[in-house]
Amino acid sequence: MPLHLIKMAVGVDDVATLAAWQRRRRSEAKARGDQPVTRHLTRNTPRRGDEILDGGSLYWVFRGQVQVRQKIVGITTAENAEGEKRCAIMLAARLHRVVPRRHRPFQGWRYLDATLAPPDIADMAAGPGKLPPALAAELRDLGLI
Repeated sequence: MPLHLIKMAVGVDDVATLAAWQRRRRSEAKARGDQPVTRHLTRNTPRRGDEILDGGSLYWVFRGQVQVRQKIVGITTAENAEGEKRCAIMLAARLHRVVPRRHRPFQGWRYLDATLAPPDIADMAAGPGKLPPALAAELRDLGLI
């Protein structure tokens, strides 16, 4: 089983805002002549990188709930705007919505065991009867499925 990371999406209110922010960053990189990749810079490098690169994802927390994940495709080093060395977590551009789950605030990122990671909504909605009816109704009302 892969190991995942979980991170607060600070300053981002919803999935659409995160997607727009990441598209803008890729466009800015392309305009500078850099490779237009999705990445997240962080101070600390995960020590368990091999486990994360074995199918792990970065789960984003918005407004106190885990709501979306992105597959981690690489971990490397980069420099931030001030020229300081940082860990660059390379992400697939696609955002996968997950069944929302409450999560308390924290700083930085944390490891997330695969057994504790919320399932993708698409996986849950794919088979009939997989979601409890009340949860399915609430997710439909929220426009998540």
